Amino acid sequence: MAQGTRKQLKTANKFFSQENYRASIPFYEQVLAAEPNNALALFRAGVSYMSFDKEKASDYIYKAQRLKPKVSKDVEYWLGRVDHLNYNFDEAITHYQTYNATLKQKDTRKAELAQLIQHSKNAKVQFSTPKDIFVKNLGPTINTIHSEHSPVITSDDKVLLFTSRGENVTGAGAGNSKKGGNLAADGEYFEDIFEAKRIGDDEWEKPRSLSGVLNGKGHDASIQVYDNDTKMLMYRQDENGDLFYSEKTGGDWTPPKKLNGNINTSAFESDAYITPDGQTMYFSTGKYSEDNTLDIYVSTRSGNGDWGKPKPVTGINTKYDDDSPYLSKDGKTMYFSSRGLNTMGGYDIFKSTYDSIGRKWGRPENMGYPINTPDDDTYYRLSADGTYAYLSSYRIGGYGEKDIYTINYIKNAIIRGKVFSQRDSTVIPGVELVFSGAQADQTALSYRDVTKPGTGDYQVSVLSGRPYQVAVSVDGKNIITEEFQVPVAINDSTIVEKNFYVPYVDSSNVYAFKKIYFETDKYALRPESITELDRIASILKANPGVNISVEGHCDSRNTDEYNMTLGDNRSTAAYKYLLRKGISDARLVTASYGERRPAAPNDTPENMQLNRRVEFRVIQREGEPAPALNTGGNTTTTGAGTTPSTSQSVAPASTTPATTTDSSTTAAPMGTALPDGKAKVKTADGTTIKTKVDDEKVKIKTESANGEESKTKAKNGEIDSKVKDADGKTKVKTDND
Repeated sequence: MAQGTRKQLKTANKFFSQENYRASIPFYEQVLAAEPNNALALFRAGVSYMSFDKEKASDYIYKAQRLKPKVSKDVEYWLGRVDHLNYNFDEAITHYQTYNATLKQKDTRKAELAQLIQHSKNAKVQFSTPKDIFVKNLGPTINTIHSEHSPVITSDDKVLLFTSRGENVTGAGAGNSKKGGNLAADGEYFEDIFEAKRIGDDEWEKPRSLSGVLNGKGHDASIQVYDNDTKMLMYRQDENGDLFYSEKTGGDWTPPKKLNGNINTSAFESDAYITPDGQTMYFSTGKYSEDNTLDIYVSTRSGNGDWGKPKPVTGINTKYDDDSPYLSKDGKTMYFSSRGLNTMGGYDIFKSTYDSIGRKWGRPENMGYPINTPDDDTYYRLSADGTYAYLSSYRIGGYGEKDIYTINYIKNAIIRGKVFSQRDSTVIPGVELVFSGAQADQTALSYRDVTKPGTGDYQVSVLSGRPYQVAVSVDGKNIITEEFQVPVAINDSTIVEKNFYVPYVDSSNVYAFKKIYFETDKYALRPESITELDRIASILKANPGVNISVEGHCDSRNTDEYNMTLGDNRSTAAYKYLLRKGISDARLVTASYGERRPAAPNDTPENMQLNRRVEFRVIQREGEPAPALNTGGNTTTTGAGTTPSTSQSVAPASTTPATTTDSSTTAAPMGTALPDGKAKVKTADGTTIKTKVDDEKVKIKTESANGEESKTKAKNGEIDSKVKDADGKTKVKTDND
């Protein structure tokens, strides 16, 4: 067994030294099955897993270090790498710094470490300020445990061309042959171009290989379809890598033709983009850099239709690799990949906007997390309508190596519904709903609406793809708060239905009095309003146990804050008038709802007039029916409306001290019309109310616990009232008019 393990370790180490990491992993795993604490096997297996399983790579390398702290002189470097890829940026920086301290002053690796440390610092900033982006893996129909990249979507959004190193490439399965089959030096299959047809929003047919005439001896990759999808720009691994094009005839592609010598050189040309008019090409090449790194160049067609001498794209290129140029349809934005600038690590996607006045490309901007990650992110390609994009990326949670993803900006969703009472499932108007959430970068979000009169409907447009705390309140008092998860919306027409059931019984429709109205932006009382207020004062005097809320409302012409103040001024104007008419302030409260409780939509001048109002609501105790009101006529008014009286109504009574105003304790004087006879009621605060009714008159006497007394007589439409209090006696005489 020991000999077998040594042989397996030797084979694994051979593949490892060749950087054929995928081939080395099975042998390291066999060693670890027999010797789970073999530190060297753990360490090298961890490094081998870096491209396939970042989390497992971290586990293996950390375990190796715990077993043998000096398992490798480079262990701190690799711990920094795995921590960076697993978003542990502070830990990565610490490991890099520790490793840097072991290097001699003139060691060339110090420059690399300085860049890696900067990558981790950049990544920490980008990760802490994410964008509201929805990144979605295209799924296992397209992606495999191998690398998929270079997505190309046709102009009708129905066909996807992409490049794969998966097991379905030409020659796959021949890797065990003496010649090694169709395997590259790194142990992976050579790249082939595949085509998949869309069968649904997120569904694709099984991809088919376009290897036929498109296949060369090495890697082949899709780049772009153009000229109404009749031509394909592609890459072939010829002469270090060159650019070709193929034309479509019927359903097949013609043998690729190489672009001219102004584009292809003996150096590496990797990717390109041709503008819609077919006259300009942006491409990446290593020809002109001092250290063979990629730069982006631009070439235009000459008079004979061939590509002219290229020029560098100023303001874009760095001393590191700059690759994969792609332009928006209007040509004003360039997207590209770079290992330089403020990358989060490896390649990041950047964008630059063209300055038409200065005739140059602007300073590149990192497109941020989650478009970019700590690993390579490349081949950013917009859909035909520009509403979403594709890219290729190594990401935790993918299917293996590089996968193809879609990138969508998260849109607003319309949330609508009703608010119902839990008790009787009736809709409740005038309920305020506040949706509180946060953007991806934790900037606060808040949206509000108030349920509409009659229907109880509300509607808000909120940024989707996140939870919201929804606070439901009535009259400024919170009733419930619950969390509501809004799904991701990637279009502008997403509607989510959400009803709320709250432990609240709506009493806002319990009004015993007419509304009064106001001019635009005014709170002065109109003549007809004074007439109504006089009537209200008379009714209140006739019903000493009734207290009311005086509530101001506005239309929506101004801001919410302004209208809250205006509504308060309107309610105060009515309140002060009632005080002047002798109504005790202990029986009145004021409230302002501003524009939050419209009586009608604010869509016409007539409807806006209906909203500029003050309403008078009888204050109803929870759990008790709406009180009936004596109005001195032959009807009894309740919160539910006016109904015919079946017996004689009680004559109006005078205003009584505040100690007798509790509506829950004055049922005898303010109930429906009393028959002839006597009644005596003692309230909760000790007040005694005696009533005597006969054919000609009504007598009411109250005695409070603190010695205050009042006597009221009503006969032939006249009222004679006497009140004894600390200031002596007051006599009031009036009639029903």
